[in-house]
Amino acid sequence: MSLVAISMNLMLAVLLAAALIMGWRLNRRLKALRDSHEGFALAVAELDAAARRAEQGLADLRAATDEAAETLDDRVTEARQLSARLERQVREGPALAEAEAAERAAERRLGALLSGAHELRPPRPRAETEREIAPIPRPGRPLSKMARALEEDLFDTPPAEAAGHLSRGRR
Repeated sequence: MSLVAISMNLMLAVLLAAALIMGWRLNRRLKALRDSHEGFALAVAELDAAARRAEQGLADLRAATDEAAETLDDRVTEARQLSARLERQVREGPALAEAEAAERAAERRLGALLSGAHELRPPRPRAETEREIAPIPRPGRPLSKMARALEEDLFDTPPAEAAGHLSRGRR
């Protein structure tokens, strides 16, 4: 083998070694690219899930906003109604006070009429079934003039009978 053949073989061996090193380095880079591609795919999937959650959150937010707007509209309507009612009550306030004063005056007049009618009413007749209750004789000390008058008023006894009962107590 000649020197040219050996040098060609050596050069071929060096080129093969260089190709082998380059292949090995390219394989490492391709592996890193595949790993990053898988990481990128995972990142895209996570981003997609986050986008779906954000869309759901926005839909919930829109629904809550619509509900809040509806509630607020109802409250504004109710506030306007209450405001109109309050304005009407403020306008009618003096008339209402006058009506209450007239009502109180009517009550006073009615009370005066009733008390006057009560005073003018004739006494009620006694029922036939009622019977006279005789005073209970009390032994002991004599009664004063005031006590006698009170007893006469209370028990409706004729003065002669009352004196008889009272005189027994003195003996």
